[in-house]
Amino acid sequence: MRGTLRPLSVAPMMARTDRHFRVFLRQLTRRTLLYTEMVTQHAVLHGDRDKILGFSPIEHPLALQLGGDDPALLAECARVAADWGYDEVNLNVGCPSERVQSGNFGACLMLEPDTVARAVEAMRAAVDLPITVKHRIGVDERDGYDDMLAFVDVVARAGADRFSVHARKAWLSGLSPKQNRTVPPLRYADVYRLKRERPDLPIEINGGITTLEATLEHLEHVDAVMIGRAAYDDPGLFGAADRLVFGDAAAPDVDAFTAVERLQPYVDAWVAGGGRLHQVTRHLMGLFAGLPGARRFRQVLSEQGARPTAGPEVLARALACVRRPG
Repeated sequence: MRGTLRPLSVAPMMARTDRHFRVFLRQLTRRTLLYTEMVTQHAVLHGDRDKILGFSPIEHPLALQLGGDDPALLAECARVAADWGYDEVNLNVGCPSERVQSGNFGACLMLEPDTVARAVEAMRAAVDLPITVKHRIGVDERDGYDDMLAFVDVVARAGADRFSVHARKAWLSGLSPKQNRTVPPLRYADVYRLKRERPDLPIEINGGITTLEATLEHLEHVDAVMIGRAAYDDPGLFGAADRLVFGDAAAPDVDAFTAVERLQPYVDAWVAGGGRLHQVTRHLMGLFAGLPGARRFRQVLSEQGARPTAGPEVLARALACVRRPG
């Protein structure tokens, strides 16, 4: 396997895991693997690369998630990722949205394992980075364990370095992307079985995991855990990740207050460089839920922080509204 297998990652999430949210997460955990939002093969090759691919060095380790089905184009995207300094390239074979399906990528590619295998093979030949695949346990009526195993075996022969398995099937029609994240039942046992029957394959589990305690339980059965929506709704849970999950006894636990304080220099630099404050602070609205002053914190960020002329002092003002517990 290429690269270092990390036992914890934050899932790629559209409109969420942008460069600003990733920098904030880095104030809480230095070791957890982070992902970009999904970027299509055509966007990488023809879009504004600084806007689409740019990131801060603090974000390492960082994976670029690609959406596409053309092996040659994906190989070129992998070369771009390597040139830009990414640590890993991940292929999206899990998103069920109609827009993604119309481009013949995402979850519908589980029905085309040979296409995925050719893409993985082409990317591995192009770069020395780990090439990984994020997929579902199945799609539509092709959702039996043997269906998933057949897909994994084909792609594994092409050299995929890790399989990140969302432990739900996907319905390609009839459910929205949001419903596809909650309606199909979780089948963790299938992912555990995959690891038992293919012990040499690095297997990561994803879906419905919301705490570090649950993460440690899953790590008794698989190699790694990917946390999705909970990472965005409650990012503070990662404040103890380096110690609890990565075993770094010297890593101090970080609370949300400290993380926001650490983020302030980044906010200062972003605004000074012409960026909007709201681009960063929109990711912080869920912090401090239940604490005295949390509502006022949100009000300050949403009302004052959204103004075009808002300066970094607004974040400091909002933080001062919340009272630390104890």
